[in-house]
Amino acid sequence: MVNVSRLGEKITVYTRPLARLIEQLQRLPGVGPKTAQRLALHIIKRSEEEVKALAQALVEAKKQVGLCQVCFHLSAEPVCEICRNPNRDNNTICVVADSRDVIALEKTREYRGKYHVLGGVISPMEGIGPDQLHIQQLVRRVSQKGIEEAIIAISPSVEGETTTLYVGQLLKPFTKVTRIAFGLPMGGDLEYADEITLARALEGRRELD
Repeated sequence: MVNVSRLGEKITVYTRPLARLIEQLQRLPGVGPKTAQRLALHIIKRSEEEVKALAQALVEAKKQVGLCQVCFHLSAEPVCEICRNPNRDNNTICVVADSRDVIALEKTREYRGKYHVLGGVISPMEGIGPDQLHIQQLVRRVSQKGIEEAIIAISPSVEGETTTLYVGQLLKPFTKVTRIAFGLPMGGDLEYADEITLARALEGRRELD
């Protein structure tokens, strides 16, 4: 239950079920206390049918959405739509950290190859090493499928640079390795870049040193 103090006296602001809903919404990324309160009050005002539909959608998404067995992008099928698409270029793989980056790059409509989602970046401070990411699967895929180019598209941060260099060195014996040219500041996130910036970054990619 959420309380406030007035002259030493605690006054209840939210009834307990509403307080629990607000607390759960605040766990979502980018949702602060005010946004959580606004969303909770909006949900409470909806009809029971609408709320049930929302709850059902959440449960079904959690149960049904997993990872593609090939590229590790989010998918409700064993193999995602991008990997199954016969019109995509099988000779090029774009390596990204997260499925959100796949979505951002797809919005540019400039890239027609396949993807490989690492599932994060190397971050010793957070206890994330190469073994916690889908790096070995990437090396196997590149070495066994005759990939002609691996484009590394990882956001420019300290962890991102470490991951880019590490992955690049593993892939160089098997294929040409390039990285996209960023029109982003150091520490910028790929998913927040606009489509034009990302399209130019893909066009201006260079070979990894």
